[in-house]
Amino acid sequence: MASSQNITDEMRVIDTGVAPTRFARGWHCLGLLSEFTDGKPHQISAFGTELVVFAGEDGKLNVLNAFCPHMGGNLADGTVKGNTIACPFHDWRWRGDGKCADIPYARRVPPLARTKSWVTLERNGQLYVWNDPQNRKPPADITIPEIEMYGDPGWTDWVWNKLEVRGSHCREIVDNVVDMAHFFYVHYAMPVFFRNVFEGHIATQIMHSKPRADATGDRQDTNYDQANSSEASYFGPSYMIDKLWSDNSNVGDSPDMMLINCHYPISADAFVLQYGVMVKKPLGLPEEVANDIAAEVAAGIAVGFEQDVAIWKRKSRIDNPLLSEEDGPVYQLRRWYEQFYVDVEDIEPEMTNRFEFEIDTERALASWQAEVDANVAAGRSATDIAVI
Repeated sequence: MASSQNITDEMRVIDTGVAPTRFARGWHCLGLLSEFTDGKPHQISAFGTELVVFAGEDGKLNVLNAFCPHMGGNLADGTVKGNTIACPFHDWRWRGDGKCADIPYARRVPPLARTKSWVTLERNGQLYVWNDPQNRKPPADITIPEIEMYGDPGWTDWVWNKLEVRGSHCREIVDNVVDMAHFFYVHYAMPVFFRNVFEGHIATQIMHSKPRADATGDRQDTNYDQANSSEASYFGPSYMIDKLWSDNSNVGDSPDMMLINCHYPISADAFVLQYGVMVKKPLGLPEEVANDIAAEVAAGIAVGFEQDVAIWKRKSRIDNPLLSEEDGPVYQLRRWYEQFYVDVEDIEPEMTNRFEFEIDTERALASWQAEVDANVAAGRSATDIAVI
């Protein structure tokens, strides 16, 4: 008989690891441009600090550290004056490049009167900031692609939402790129094709799915409640563009919908998750109907993210997941993701080399279909028996 010590040795013990204390190098979306263009300062908690976003008279959006280097006043409580943000404490006025432009009561501005100015990008109707622990400028070839549909009169504007996730590192949402099985158990979809491609700073998921026939009720009102195809790519550590095709469209054609799935870290164990939807306006329908469709799709996507968040809030961080063949390239994805958490000179080829993997869905689909058929025959709904 094996000793209790031997039995213990054979068990898989979870290694929770420790979330990195540095924040990912790359572009991070702070929200829609329209959120910040009202002439007022806006405070953002991100990257373990506080930021202030403001638009000057010239209309350019600026991002600075929120606390004034003079005496620590919060610039987000200040006032936009010309192309500067004035501190509410002593009226020191800071330009978008981080330099103090004026101190009304002082003869001169101290030569060292400068605060951190964050590199910004305005594109696709959104505001992005560049984070780099080494304080390097963003390379020209690592950027956010332009979404050609944005601003096209044949498409709706963004329907945008955000939610704050506490108690989880943002790696949790990135893991979904390779996690085929969770779509069945958490989102009630049946992936029939699932493939990943990682190369450089881009990680892509290609999926074709159909809805579960045994999934009914409010929890199934997601963007997975009908057959669709998607091609979703992370451009860097935090910004995903997802092209979606409905069941009656060809994948080779222009997509029917565009989904943005993005986040920025608040701290090592908290982040703001944002998601936006644009839809192609159906021919012959009034604009308000198209906008209603976009809002309905966004509401479904919100349900899907809420399903994910419910899992994240109750799960353990795990650095050594125990995997089956059908679990996908989790370790390879995490190796790709690691490139954003090391110095540029420490990026290794296996973090950026092209990697492709397609999951054989035959076994999973046979098992899932049997489960669905049994539930349908018994009159059970998967959404009633699921435990989250």
